[in-house]
Amino acid sequence: MDFDLSNEQRLLDETVRRLIKDEYAFERRKKYRAEADGFSRKLWARYAELGLLGLTLPERHGGFGGGAVETMIAMESFGRGLVVEPYLATVVLGAGLVQALGNQAQQEAILPRVAQGEMLLAFAHGERPARYRLSHVETEAKRAGDEYRLSGQKGVVLHGDVADKLIVSARTSGGARDGQGISLFLIDRDTQGLAVRSYPTIDGLRAAEIELEGVRVGREALLGPENGAYAAIEHTVDRALAALAAEAVGLMEALNATTLEYLKTRKQFGVPIGSFQALQHRMVDMTLEHEISRSMAILAALSADSNDRTQRRRAISGAKVQIGRSGRFVGEQAIQLHGGIGMTDEYIAGHYFKRLRMIDQTFGDVDHHLEQFAAA
Repeated sequence: MDFDLSNEQRLLDETVRRLIKDEYAFERRKKYRAEADGFSRKLWARYAELGLLGLTLPERHGGFGGGAVETMIAMESFGRGLVVEPYLATVVLGAGLVQALGNQAQQEAILPRVAQGEMLLAFAHGERPARYRLSHVETEAKRAGDEYRLSGQKGVVLHGDVADKLIVSARTSGGARDGQGISLFLIDRDTQGLAVRSYPTIDGLRAAEIELEGVRVGREALLGPENGAYAAIEHTVDRALAALAAEAVGLMEALNATTLEYLKTRKQFGVPIGSFQALQHRMVDMTLEHEISRSMAILAALSADSNDRTQRRRAISGAKVQIGRSGRFVGEQAIQLHGGIGMTDEYIAGHYFKRLRMIDQTFGDVDHHLEQFAAA
């Protein structure tokens, strides 16, 4: 199989690498996080200008018609820069679901505005009792004439505090763990009866707890068929997992480079500590884990757009397991090799590791995806 990038993909890679190098020094990232929304709106507009927000959207909606490989290229660079903008929440998850399930009117109202950087989306799906099980939805949507009334709670909604629209999953039939009977609804964040509690996550991003108390929406808010959203949710989350795998690869690459530079400059007994053979062996092990993870991330990206559910699930879960194990190993080794400075908030190494740990927990940890891999 040919794993070489096309000319267009290489150009995309160069463009995003240059953007992150120019705009995402560690001190600048601190300033972005301190802004009111927890990220830079100015830089988000720059993403739109470069076409990154429409990377996987159809050309008729202002996009470029790319796929999971193009997302992988962008996300790997985002990992190197520890990007805090809501790319995963808005472009991969939110726009992905609208593209998969939205009718013509919904797509025309939302996707061009996403591509232009004018609308943020968030996927409100996770619930406390679910334990990573995507089909576990207790939030209810009851029909009342031409309306639906939604009640329930959603947790750890990525960038849910800044989203213009929330894509909320709710049960319209069936039991709490049934795949059949789940529907999606497009809801404005300021809708009456919807409460949003915002908080920072340990990796520098933002999330929200969402509570719905009899939120009333019309039938036009229904995204896709009633009771039939689960397959699209699963496929979109698989694409998000492939994107997270690519981000983790970028994080590991940057963390390894930071650690290697430290070993070359930090001196003990009058010589750089990188001259000690034991530390060289550990650096080699970190490099090997990064390369293995890169291979698995490529496999995940090549499988993410497949309609063969079994093959796709096997590749995605396998990549998530490897990324989780490798990310933990690389992060722990990097912190130890840096010594005390690796634990400080003023130094970048710990921030890379925090993001790697959050990626491991997002949409299923190592144990969960081992079970998914076995089932597939």
